Amino acid sequence: MRSQPRNNWRTPSKRMSKNKIAHVLLRGGGDLATGVALRLYRAGIRVVITELAQPLAVRRTVSFAEAVYAGHHAVEGVAARLVNRDQLQASLDAGEIPVLIDPDAGILTTFHFPIVVDARLMKQVPSPLLIPVPLHIGLGPGFHAGENCHAVIETRRSHTLGRVYWNGTTQPDSGEPEGDPRRVLRAPVDGLLVSKVKIGEHVEDGQVLAVIQQPVILRERSDLRISDNDDETLRSGSHRPDVLRESDIKVVSPFGGLLRGLIHDGLHVTEGMKIGDVDARNDASACRLVSDKALAIGGGVLEAILSKEELRNKIYS
Repeated sequence: MRSQPRNNWRTPSKRMSKNKIAHVLLRGGGDLATGVALRLYRAGIRVVITELAQPLAVRRTVSFAEAVYAGHHAVEGVAARLVNRDQLQASLDAGEIPVLIDPDAGILTTFHFPIVVDARLMKQVPSPLLIPVPLHIGLGPGFHAGENCHAVIETRRSHTLGRVYWNGTTQPDSGEPEGDPRRVLRAPVDGLLVSKVKIGEHVEDGQVLAVIQQPVILRERSDLRISDNDDETLRSGSHRPDVLRESDIKVVSPFGGLLRGLIHDGLHVTEGMKIGDVDARNDASACRLVSDKALAIGGGVLEAILSKEELRNKIYS
């Protein structure tokens, strides 16, 4: 039996810093960003996460972004909660990680954060921050230490994974997923995603995991041969997740294994967009624990922060 991590780390103390809000603004709450958040939280560093109104995280069970949909979500015993700005302090004082819908990080103009970590993994040059901060850390391709951030963390699996660069860039985006490329599920067409399987369930080769419902353009009734009820359903834009329509495009499992991730049900997807992940190892713990990669990247972020003496003093004074 594989041992599970013990949740015996200390909760961030109210006495750690004179900063009334938090030490780190973490942009993004996906699975890799969640690994960063856990590393920092367990080291006693207060974190606030900003996210999209409709996060696109795939490994949702180990992503704090899921709090946007559920209101509250825990990963490895650490709780995150969707809040507004007035609720930030109460959430931090409760030992939670607040999640704020703020894709442009506008909170920087209202509250002081000495550290910003951009973990959105957009793989392109980011827009400048609204205001400068003492330490701006970027993850992966798109960031150039010394130009658009202070430090960049390697995110590609190799002997340099998790390393901190104070000058230059990380390895470029290969454009290919790590490991067996078949494991990554992509939307075959534009449309509305409707899931047919839950994350963590065993799946068989060729099993339908989700369907993409495409909008139907109504021309002539006789052409479509649809009923009055179907006509109203299509005109209203609603969908029936329990009904498979002839126009639905199936997303099937490439092999037997475990459904490790799938974006939130009901989201609009575009052709080629990453929407899921199947794990051939069939290990259920992969759906409950953040990955080694996420923790390695989190370790790099922690190193970058603690290497700055003035920031260490602010955090632990």
